[in-house]
Amino acid sequence: MPTPTEFNLHRASRVLEVTFDDGSHFNLPLELLRVYSPSAEVQGHGPGQRVLQVGKEDVNIDRIEPVGNYAVCLHFDDEHNTGIYSWEYLYNLGRNQQGLWHDYLAELEKAGHKRKPSH
Repeated sequence: MPTPTEFNLHRASRVLEVTFDDGSHFNLPLELLRVYSPSAEVQGHGPGQRVLQVGKEDVNIDRIEPVGNYAVCLHFDDEHNTGIYSWEYLYNLGRNQQGLWHDYLAELEKAGHKRKPSH
């Protein structure tokens, strides 16, 4: 599994740039990271229990905390900080970003929520 070699948080554009040792490079929108947090609060405690996150268009990250040699904990400015983002999870978010974003937008629409334009 590839390991990150660099993290760059771009607060103004709300993007976390992650480079991996296999040469992969991802620009992950903070909204995507927040709505797909690996925390139990978002994912639930079993299959099919994921909780749709709404109103996260302007979310930002206050700090990034290392967790051992395998993950980071992202401290979002909406007080969410219980997701442990393993290297594998971050890599998969990057690789599957377009599909996950599409699914998220479809879930919002199905639930009757409209995304507000980000600032």
